[in-house]
Amino acid sequence: MNLIEPTTTPAAERVNLLIVDDVPQNLVAMEALLRRDGLDILCAASGAEALELLLEHEVALALLDVHMPEIDGFSLAELMRGSQRSRDVPIIFLTASPNDPVRAFKGYESGAVDFLHKPIEPHVILSKVNVFIELYQQKQLLKARNHALERALTLNETMMAVLTHDLRTPLSAILLCADKLSLDLPDEPSVQQTLVHLENSAQRMARMVEQLLDFSRIRSGGLRIQPGECDLAEVAGAVVAEIGRAHPQARIELHVEGDTRLQGDPDRLAQLLSNLIGNAVLHGGNAPVKVWVHGASTESLSLQVRNDGQIPDALMPRLFEPFKASFHDSRGLGLGLFIAHEFARAHGGTLSARNLDAEVVFETRLQRRVR
Repeated sequence: MNLIEPTTTPAAERVNLLIVDDVPQNLVAMEALLRRDGLDILCAASGAEALELLLEHEVALALLDVHMPEIDGFSLAELMRGSQRSRDVPIIFLTASPNDPVRAFKGYESGAVDFLHKPIEPHVILSKVNVFIELYQQKQLLKARNHALERALTLNETMMAVLTHDLRTPLSAILLCADKLSLDLPDEPSVQQTLVHLENSAQRMARMVEQLLDFSRIRSGGLRIQPGECDLAEVAGAVVAEIGRAHPQARIELHVEGDTRLQGDPDRLAQLLSNLIGNAVLHGGNAPVKVWVHGASTESLSLQVRNDGQIPDALMPRLFEPFKASFHDSRGLGLGLFIAHEFARAHGGTLSARNLDAEVVFETRLQRRVR
């Protein structure tokens, strides 16, 4: 009975073990000792033959005899370490020489994981081989799972991109129809209120679709900015005016200092500002939202958005993660701050948040020129 219980492995998951020894009897004996179900033993009588087998097969472990003509075990190990295909293969050296610390050190220096002296105890070599086979199988399983996970993520991102792109057309039609109905239907409060609700809901969904598209581009590495000369103060002014029209009750104070020109993508910067200011308006209570654009530095610009309130300490470390509600009352997908953070990074800048007294402060630092 084997000292180690054999495990049955499907043909597609069979494991290769390489044994290299120039003495045929040693190869026969080692093969007979290690043979089991699910394990294919590759035997080579020379270093050159072993290299040919390594080009054809992926192996879980290599057992190398040290003393061989032409290419000895140490030289073979060095050649294996120099190849991308075999550089990570664990190596156990086998030798009939007396225990010599210098030779053992040379073996480990060549990349060996162990150094065994003949005659080798069967239970020792069996237990060591079993460990490396199990490690190899676990590695292959993890590789397969990672591949499946990457494929699933790619499919999900592709589906999200296609879905959100295709949703834009019917949403545009809904908004156009709502606009037309506002002119054609009776000017009754209940009817007009229904139209306003329809239009607001469609616009909110349109914003979420745009956020999903941006998220998909960021995740796939497809986010592109088109930098050009622009004025951050002008961008901020336009965003403040737009949010003011959407939220007439909101009070937004814009303060500008210094030279606010930079090289950036005005559309992406507007989205960044819109996410920060819109978030502050929704969660800042009745106090005014304060927006500062500082251009005193010649290298960078600073943008601050302040509103009343506090961010829970437990939430702060994960504030800019995707699909994370930024506050207790989330009215969207939880992507706004993540997208703002990524847009800041795309401009060579940073986005941070902190609690200051009774205020929440979001601060963005942007490079004047995108590198």
